[in-house]
Amino acid sequence: MAHIRTDSNKLYNYMIRLSLMGRMATHDVVTMIPDPRSIKVKSGNSMHDYLQMVLWFDKNAITQLVTDPKESHRCLGIQFADMLSGAIQSRFEFNDYSYLQILSPKVTLNRLFF
Repeated sequence: MAHIRTDSNKLYNYMIRLSLMGRMATHDVVTMIPDPRSIKVKSGNSMHDYLQMVLWFDKNAITQLVTDPKESHRCLGIQFADMLSGAIQSRFEFNDYSYLQILSPKVTLNRLFF
């Protein structure tokens, strides 16, 4: 929808919520290492604040979220996440299943409907 596309980071933050909240809520402290580009959305709310509120209010968790941004070229974890998302992107944008077939024993896709 057009109104969602005005700020792609909001969708990114929402997808982080869907994919990680259950696991994050089971820990007392979680350190998230995002690329600095993912921190702010145009609304002025940070991903950190959004996810912390979801943990506390939606998940009733005591989890303390610590955010330690790093440039992707300096962090192998972010580079790995970028490669993983590229494999999934190839499946849906180019109909190329080759990378996802290799990852399929470890990756589960959840179909979302907006």
